[in-house]
Amino acid sequence: MNPDPFDHGWWLASRSAGVVAIVALAVSVIFGLMMANGLPRRPGATRLLISLHESTALAGLVALAVHGVALLGDSFLHPSFLQIAVPWTIDFKPTYIALGIISGWIATILGLSFYVRKRIGPKLWRKLHRATILAWALSVIHTLGSGTDGHEWWLQGTMFVTGVPIVFLFLRRTVPGDPKREAATRAALPNAGIDR
Repeated sequence: MNPDPFDHGWWLASRSAGVVAIVALAVSVIFGLMMANGLPRRPGATRLLISLHESTALAGLVALAVHGVALLGDSFLHPSFLQIAVPWTIDFKPTYIALGIISGWIATILGLSFYVRKRIGPKLWRKLHRATILAWALSVIHTLGSGTDGHEWWLQGTMFVTGVPIVFLFLRRTVPGDPKREAATRAALPNAGIDR
């Protein structure tokens, strides 16, 4: 006898939203790292990247919220709000779940800090925003370690396809390189209307 899919509806909703969240946030990180690297160098492209970066970040944060809230209805875990909001308060794969919660809070704080960057100062905001790579890395560990699909080829492939450009762009940004490239990056971002 086949199980009723409605018995697992909350779990399916949470799992689906979690996959959407990690893909959207990974794409947002890629766009952010492209801008940090001064890519592409065509006029007007940075404005488009800013818009795509913001849109994918917001979509990821909405999916992240759905991922957490849908878990409240999960008939297997039966988590409380405290258990989905505070690390190491749930018994199921506590470390992997905790890393996901920490990642979610970092992503939320850094994503929403965009809207108050002028109040906290562009220089401080820029420094804080660099922790986005940490949120991404923790979310990958969470996804592969606690997700029921963590061992599936399609999810591992998705993590690989989004992870390769993130790691490449991150290393390109952090490893000292061509001074001309670094000068072009600094010159491009202020002209695009973002304080970096």
